Amino acid sequence: MSEKCSLIATSTMGLEAIVSRELKLLGYEPKNIAVGRTLFAGTEKDICRTNMHLRCAGHVLLRMGEFAAHDFGELFDQTVELPWERWLPKDAAFPVQGRSHQSQLSSVPACQKIVKKAIATRLQKAYGTYLPEEGAIFPVEVSLLHDVATLTLDTSGEGLHRRGYKRLIGSAPLRETIAAALILLSYWNPQRPLLDTFCGSGTIPIEAALLGRNIPPGWRRNFISQTWPTLSASFWKEVREEAAAEILPALPRKILAGDCDPEAVKMARYHAELAGVSNDILFTQKDFRQWESEEEYGCTIMNPPYGKWIGEWAEVEEIYLDLPRILRRFPTWSHYLYTGYPHFEKRIGQQADRRRKIYNSRLECTYYQFFGPKPPVSEEPCPEKKPVRAAFGGIAESAERSFHDFENRLKKLAHHLRRFPTRRGITCYRIYDRDIPEIPLAIDRYEDCLHIAEYERPHDRTVAQQADWMERMQEIVANVLTTPREKIFLKQRRRQRGLTQYERYSDEGFYREVQEGGLKFLVNLSDYLDTGLFLDHRNTREMVRRESEGKDVLNLFAYTGSFSVYAADGGAKRVTTVDLSNTYLDWAEENMHRNGFSDPDRYRYIRCDIRKFLRQLHDNESFDLVVVDPPTFSNSKDLEIWDVQKDHVSLLQQIFAHVPSGGVIYFSTNHRKFHLDETGLESVIFREITHQTVPDDFRNKKIHRCWRMVKK
Repeated sequence: MSEKCSLIATSTMGLEAIVSRELKLLGYEPKNIAVGRTLFAGTEKDICRTNMHLRCAGHVLLRMGEFAAHDFGELFDQTVELPWERWLPKDAAFPVQGRSHQSQLSSVPACQKIVKKAIATRLQKAYGTYLPEEGAIFPVEVSLLHDVATLTLDTSGEGLHRRGYKRLIGSAPLRETIAAALILLSYWNPQRPLLDTFCGSGTIPIEAALLGRNIPPGWRRNFISQTWPTLSASFWKEVREEAAAEILPALPRKILAGDCDPEAVKMARYHAELAGVSNDILFTQKDFRQWESEEEYGCTIMNPPYGKWIGEWAEVEEIYLDLPRILRRFPTWSHYLYTGYPHFEKRIGQQADRRRKIYNSRLECTYYQFFGPKPPVSEEPCPEKKPVRAAFGGIAESAERSFHDFENRLKKLAHHLRRFPTRRGITCYRIYDRDIPEIPLAIDRYEDCLHIAEYERPHDRTVAQQADWMERMQEIVANVLTTPREKIFLKQRRRQRGLTQYERYSDEGFYREVQEGGLKFLVNLSDYLDTGLFLDHRNTREMVRRESEGKDVLNLFAYTGSFSVYAADGGAKRVTTVDLSNTYLDWAEENMHRNGFSDPDRYRYIRCDIRKFLRQLHDNESFDLVVVDPPTFSNSKDLEIWDVQKDHVSLLQQIFAHVPSGGVIYFSTNHRKFHLDETGLESVIFREITHQTVPDDFRNKKIHRCWRMVKK
């Protein structure tokens, strides 16, 4: 047996315990001596063995000596005393690198020169004065910490993360050593499914395949100590032969991996071929939102983008918002996410079962671990199968009562409103209006389709649990109201911030033509929070129609122009439709054309900020009837900052400047705490008509407030 050497396995900060675990499994007794440094004893053959088998270490260093060094003389004398000739032959090249932390010898270049000179002095005593340094390279490092110097030889050369299979470099590459650690820290084993939906250049699935087949990470590379004449080549041969005998055949089930970038998938396949595991991984070009699996008790291990190197922030934020909703599709799986994204748990709305800081280069990242249920010990069916605790999602048993109450309430409402279409000719109306406080939904029928809006309300469910809860709600609605799921559209209505009522939810483009008051309107049930037809203003639109004959009508904040259509149908002499959005102005014009109102001399469409439009009007321009339904708040870059409470008086003053005596304004707002300020509007007669404008299918009578204002 060779004599024992003092060896150090280096690692990324946070991986010391994993490296220690690996060393124990290889039969060594490791001891962590500093951040990123694990000491163990081994023979010359163990130098070869650990280089070949360690998956998470950065380098294997041969410790030549450790001593106190308070000055350069002490550093020189102690270095000379070490047996450098045991490892370095006469022609050895021995470049010296150094680092110093909290030590009196703070000049690293000076320390490197002293150590170099000391080693040369020792070798000259052993071999003579001439040292050609033309032979094998023996990298030396002098590391000073708290005035203690550690001198080592690097037996690895290139870092152990360089396995030899990664020839192409993608965006934000993940180190192989970190990827291996992520796998070793998970519950995955080759008998369980494994999925990586952000595979990039393929590092995680490739490392998993290497681990699953027991292929040594150093199998396809060389090490600098292989060139050392003082380390027998027979050791390397023995280590490789022993490793080859332990390599396992193909994995029992393929690892699944994907990425939305086709170039990344192509690169990952190429790397898997170089690593010899291409038959063990199924790569697919697919967005992470499209993944699902019927297999049970698997693991996802992912390194999603986090905005430092790839991905714009807005896109990255969307990924993290969607993650819990996607991962709930895997109720029996465990999920592992490695990211440097700030406030990750807050963003996904759920705390991890365990978290671990692991630095990626110099960037602090965290490995978040979410544990699913344990696989059953026996495959035999259990007569009393308990519900599993999913890592993401799931519905509490206590919610079953509320589901039952909701179903009963919905049945009663459906029976009560069943004659709306036949008796009243109303085919678009509200069915459910937050009737049960703990089920804050608004359900609207648009002829043969249903639109469900969930109002923002505090609850104790996680994002994923809320998604499961909403899916159950949708299932109840579909069954009670006998509507196919593909004709039910679900959205979340949050308190209005900026122009959020017009935010795009999807690009599905589900448009329908619906009827109201004998008129045709185009609605979009899929893409926006609001559909294009506010049902709570059905009565208000009818009032405008009855009052429009022969009048010059102005529709401000027109949205999709439903008031304009009613005014035109009521016989308005002229209708001017004003909105800031080209999309909604085009929509408004389409609604007008569908009802036969296409005369450009009578019907105008103007894209402009409302207040700017009013300022640009000529003094002699006036309107007999004005409809104003502004947003509560907006800070759109194309719109002057708008706050309905602060700005409504000045807006109304601008409007009344272009309204003749007897002219009428219909003013409406959804702001719950709105207070109409009559200061500065002395020439106006006000009458709140909200009780007339809110339809009786809306049990929430605070859905809007509306005034009819007449200029004296």
